[in-house]
Amino acid sequence: MPKPSDNSQLDRRSLTALLRKNAALFWWVPSDKIEALSLESLVEAVLNYGTVESVQDLFEAFGIERIASIFRRQIRAERKKYLPQTENYFTLYFNKYAP
Repeated sequence: MPKPSDNSQLDRRSLTALLRKNAALFWWVPSDKIEALSLESLVEAVLNYGTVESVQDLFEAFGIERIASIFRRQIRAERKKYLPQTENYFTLYFNKYAP
């Protein structure tokens, strides 16, 4: 069984790889700062503007339950950053596949 630190290192490697792969979604961020972004930033960008492939990659790397949890926390925030149609779609999607 992996140690918790092993999981966090694996998470960081997965996050870094996905941030690099989806760097175009962060066009306003200097290229040398993209790898410092959080998982929450990646979730928001991929769900709002990513492709089907990038959403699948996100689910595979971090699990649909974890992504759903982040999404639900983000849409409860006072200042929502999701497009209305994106929020509606993923609310329905996660309610069905990650209740």
